[in-house]
Parts: sequence; structure tokens; C-alpha cells
Amino acid sequence: MSSKDLHSVRLDKGKCVGCTACLKRCPTEAIRIRKGRATIIDEMCIDCGECIRVCQQHAKIAVTDPLSSINRFKYKIALPAPTLYGQFKKLNDISSISRGLMRMGFSDVFDVARGADIASRAIMEKLKSPSCPHPLISSACPAVLRLIQVRFPELIDNVVDVRSPMEIAATMARREFCEKHGVKPEEVGCFFITPCASKATAIRNPIGHQKSAVDGAISIIEIYGLLSTQLRRDKPGGDDEADHKSCTALGIGWARSGGESLAIEEEEALAVDGIENVSRVLEEIENDRLPDLKYFEGLACEGGCVGGPIVFENVFIARNRIRKLVVDLPREKISDAVSVGDVRELGNDVFFDKPIQPVESLKLDQDFAEALKKMDRIEEIRKKLPGLDCGSCGSPTCQALAEDIVRGYAQELDCLFLLKQRVSEMAKQMVEISELTRE
Repeated sequence: MSSKDLHSVRLDKGKCVGCTACLKRCPTEAIRIRKGRATIIDEMCIDCGECIRVCQQHAKIAVTDPLSSINRFKYKIALPAPTLYGQFKKLNDISSISRGLMRMGFSDVFDVARGADIASRAIMEKLKSPSCPHPLISSACPAVLRLIQVRFPELIDNVVDVRSPMEIAATMARREFCEKHGVKPEEVGCFFITPCASKATAIRNPIGHQKSAVDGAISIIEIYGLLSTQLRRDKPGGDDEADHKSCTALGIGWARSGGESLAIEEEEALAVDGIENVSRVLEEIENDRLPDLKYFEGLACEGGCVGGPIVFENVFIARNRIRKLVVDLPREKISDAVSVGDVRELGNDVFFDKPIQPVESLKLDQDFAEALKKMDRIEEIRKKLPGLDCGSCGSPTCQALAEDIVRGYAQELDCLFLLKQRVSEMAKQMVEISELTRE
């Protein structure tokens, strides 16, 4: 599988008009405008979906699995993200979501919020360890993890080695279903109902573990219409009643920014949403400017997962619905709902099984001496550029343009200011030549 195929965020070149909206908003400078169309540098893309959010031409898309993909398996388990509960009006009982999903073809439904409960307790135990680095950084958002790999590799050791609620839920769901029905694990497919592109990428290319326990990611937009129809005709107690096991209100609260921090009961925790805001705080952590911080919850989407780029409902409305739903559910601390034994029962399936590696940015040259020469050349070119970072050249910043020129991906005259200067010089030369000719 190529690096391009691993990414969920893709470009529809037929719709791209070459504007610079995505270029200016990409947090890792992974986008260029060349020949009137955007291109995505796969090695630098973190699948945060920011380009999907800002593209008015809808030229950026999130590639997820169609609902029909569940038919690859004899038994199909839906893993609804807590965000899903914020998409529908007057949802008083989350069990109605389970019943609706089962009428859509799923064999069972398992709340990802239950995985969040387990993850919360595992994180709480990690924070008690004397060897725990400060601040410990949440591993829940794969876009933020990839941001750390690309831009903040020095903070990798601060990432808590607890798998995401999605992965934990998939492991628990498959295990419980197989034990109850006496079927083989390979006959069971687990499908995450996702609000974002980065989760789909995390399934194809996991961070911190070898293989994902999830078999596919179906976008909330994909299933919204059909599920809405099922909810309108919902009647509790039918033959398709899901074997619903309750999760805590705090587990569902993970859908909103700050929900994870609230669940782990850490006073010195900071929750930040929006990829640009997360980047700024990670810079502060890297520079050791937040010495009292013990836990950092960073979420790429504004408002948290409810603000994902492939959800149906407005982020503020969905966020408020989740708030109301959490208030109406029984209040129970994670420490009371989940025991240390519950975490240990899952064993290594709760934790990473391989270290997170930094993602090397594009190398200037394999030869170190030649790379140094190219760095000097980049600096020379950068000094010629105006430093406006306007993006008119097709690169996000003047520094990026200088690097692109040295790598052979751009030319100095791609800069409109240098082009204007060159044209002005040529005009003067033409005047001088014409005067000499008349003489």
C-alpha cells in the first residue's frame, strides 16, 4: 500500500481551482499549488481535515468505507463514536441509536464510550506513576499524534501509551461477541462510525501498535440519513433490540473538548481544541513554559470530535446536545465504574505495543555535506524573498518556497515580487537598448 493510499484526506483535482485557502490553513505546510491545482505532500499530511473544512469547492474529501463494506463479514459490529449522539434532535435514549444501527444491518452495537471509560482509568493509573513525564499528552486524537510526529518529535516520549477508545472498544466488542455467540474472531468485523478523516487513517496506518482492531471506518455523513429514518420508526423492545451495556456519562463526554480531562479527574489538565491552537500549546510545552501542567488533551477539531469535518450537525448544536445528554445520564466517577482489574483483564490490548517514531520531513539530500550546502542556498534565497508569506507563489511561506526551489519543485520567479522586480529590470534594459539604437 502506497503512502497516498494510507491517507484518508484526498484531493479531487477536477474541483480544485487553485485558490490558497487550504494552503494557508494546513498546520504542517503539506499543501502546494502547482499548475493551478493543489497537491498534498503525503509525508507531511496528518489527515486533520482542516483543508476539507476550508475548501469552498469541496475539492478535499475524506475517503472512508461505504456502509456496504460491512457485508465482507458474517457478523458486523457497529462502534458508534460518542459524537454520533449529538447529531440527532430530541435523543433521550442512546439505546435507540443501537436499535437503529441493528436495523441497518449490524449484528451488534458496542459504544466506543465504553472504550473511553477503560482508557480513562488506564490514564489515571499512568498519572500515578513516579516515572510519568509531565505533561502527559493524550493519545486519543490521531491527527494530533501525527502532528507531534512531524513537527514536535521531542514530545513523543510524553504521549501516554494508551490506545484510543476506538481501538479498545473494538477489542472488547469482538471478544464479548465471540464469547457470547461461540463464533470465530475472523468472522466478526468491527466498524467505527467516525466523525473525522484521521480515524480512518489510523485504522489503515496505526500509531503505537502493529495492527488495528477495527476493520473499517464509516463516516457519520454516510449513515446519517438512513439512521434518521430508523430513529423515526423506533420502538423499544423489538426483536432487533441490541444487547446494550451502559457506558458512563463521562465516557460519552469524550466527544467534547475537555471531556477526557474531566473523566481522568486531573486538576492540572489543559484541554485545547483546534489544530492551530494545539500547535501553539505544543510549542509552549516543547519550550518548557508550562512546568505545572500534568496532562494535555489536544483535539484537532474545534469543539472536539463533535466538530469533525465529516459530521452532519453544526458543532455548537452537537456539542450542546452532548452536554444535555451527559447531564441527564447517571453521574458516576470513572474510578467507581471501572476498576484496575477491568483494565488488567484486557491486558496489553489497552496499551501500545510499539514505540511511536518521528516522521522525518523531506530530506534535502542523503549526503550530509551536500545537505549543508543546500541549507546555505535556502538561506540565500530566503533573504531575497519579501517575507510576506502571501502564498501567491504556491508555497505556504517564503521559507517553504526557498526550500521548494532548492529541491527543484519551484523557481525563484514563482514569487510575484521577484517576478515584478525582474520585469522592471528587463523594462529598463529595453529602454537603454532602444536609446543606444537611436544613437
